[in-house]
Amino acid sequence: MIPIAIDCMGGDHGLSVTIPAAVKVAKLRPQVKFLAVGDSQLITAALSSQPQDVLERFEIIHASEVVAMDDTVEVALRRRRDSSMRVALNLVKEGKALACVSAGNTGALMAVARYVLKTLNGIDRPAICTGLPQKLGGKTNVLDLGANIDCTATHLLQFAIMGVAKSKAVDGLENPTVGLLNVGTEEIKGGETVKNAAELLRQSGLNFVGFVEGNDIFTGKVDVVVCDGFVGNSVLKAVEGAVRLIASTLKEEYKRGWWSKLAALFSMGVISRLRKRLDNRSYNGAMLLGLNGIVVKSHGSADIFSFSCALDNAIEAASHKMLDQIGSVLNEISTRDDVAHNGEKVETLKEQKV
Repeated sequence: MIPIAIDCMGGDHGLSVTIPAAVKVAKLRPQVKFLAVGDSQLITAALSSQPQDVLERFEIIHASEVVAMDDTVEVALRRRRDSSMRVALNLVKEGKALACVSAGNTGALMAVARYVLKTLNGIDRPAICTGLPQKLGGKTNVLDLGANIDCTATHLLQFAIMGVAKSKAVDGLENPTVGLLNVGTEEIKGGETVKNAAELLRQSGLNFVGFVEGNDIFTGKVDVVVCDGFVGNSVLKAVEGAVRLIASTLKEEYKRGWWSKLAALFSMGVISRLRKRLDNRSYNGAMLLGLNGIVVKSHGSADIFSFSCALDNAIEAASHKMLDQIGSVLNEISTRDDVAHNGEKVETLKEQKV
């Protein structure tokens, strides 16, 4: 069995989404057991209508507090010590769960997860990573998506390592390609941090193809795109906004008169496939990589389908031993002059350029 801890109370909708989503996944994945964390009475009531074979796949663990979506990091860490979020993360720390899924406050989840689980050896900072749709039909893993605003070249290298490990473990890619997001593909472009990161990546042994631009995320040119959290979060929000704009515009145009409605009827199959490929709900479940445990962050406003996708991501990462993959890639790179975790390496590169 693969035990997955769920922060049942987190997010905008809490139990009305987390429990139905978990039940849906449980019926499809017989190898999974869910540790449902939160108010035990409410969780029991939410599961009361389920058949015995489904109930046997749930273990209810009581937590007396909830981290609210507007709670500060300080409140989450110091005043919500028995929150459903923290209890779920503790289950991962204790080895009782292989992963934790939460739709709660992102900043709080990152802070509490880092405090409880600590970072992996060789990783300075955790990073948020998710897969975005691309032209070739797979996913492009992009990180960081908002956890780290100011990054050094070494941090960007570590993000690349974690992105490669996720691509290997979850997506089944043997030798994932890596691109560094920049304002152009030419080597002379970009700031010093990005240029130094490129030097480290070239020496790392990763399958680094060079600089990429924003549009390359969706072409399938690379499997992993690395950037700092400010840029990554801006890209993610822009993509989400663009998809919503396209969807709403199509809907408006197809309602513009009888001929448009008739055209919509004939193109319903195409529209359905387009919606399925671009539905941001199916890409829900960003991973907090670099922690000594698997943590998946669901969108706070996720519906049942969306949260079930986040659960699927956690199950895939756990079943394919993603943490072992990250450790393996780190070990490979650490033999190359400690390039993965040596801040002095960047300074040496600068001196060589001078």
